Amino acid sequence: MSRYLFYADENAPAIHCAVEQLKRMGFDFAKEPCMDVTHLLMPVPTKDQEHLMNILQKLSPDVRIIGGNLPELPGYRTYDLLKDAAYVAENAYITAHCAVRLILDRLPVALRGCKILVIGWGRIGKCLAALLKGLEAQVTVAARKEYDRAMLAALGYGTTDTVHVDTQGYRVIINTAPTMLLPEIPYPCLKIDLASVPGLGGDDVIHARGLPGKDAPEASGNLIARRILYIINKECAL
Repeated sequence: MSRYLFYADENAPAIHCAVEQLKRMGFDFAKEPCMDVTHLLMPVPTKDQEHLMNILQKLSPDVRIIGGNLPELPGYRTYDLLKDAAYVAENAYITAHCAVRLILDRLPVALRGCKILVIGWGRIGKCLAALLKGLEAQVTVAARKEYDRAMLAALGYGTTDTVHVDTQGYRVIINTAPTMLLPEIPYPCLKIDLASVPGLGGDDVIHARGLPGKDAPEASGNLIARRILYIINKECAL
């Protein structure tokens, strides 16, 4: 792998784990940004755009930039992991696992028979509902589309739409939809919001965005490393 030289912003735990994995694969990393660097690895998502631009000033214009939610960078070759179907699918699975761990840490009862409402039937909602059902929780999913609600019922889930959600009786409510759906929940329960835009209101909501990088950095880092290996192999095939 000596034809490649990476520089990584290791401030994020997941990126640090990805770097260690890539080193074991044989990739070399520069200690400081320099003109010899071929690939720049940024956190996912890449939030500090000013920091990114400062690093790019020290690199070759031919550098390949890998990150998430990357800004427009005219003239640069970029690969946005948050637009990579394989990355976002597995990241959703890791997020769901972290959410289950969070529930178990906060809940004073076993999950068997526990009434749980999952709001949203996107990637995270699908993974989370399946994991909770496998742990014998009594799972209801709030989905916007009638087709999705019909499929949920066929799969053995309770269903409701996202407009008329009755929150009474649930021990846990987890939101995965990036829109404010329940500004107020009058009934006491464990409330967790995983969405990028809050969907649950109230002072007692646990906002848990970005769980993989915080609670499962090794799993998240290994995922990043595998997708980078895919990118490199794709480059080699061109």
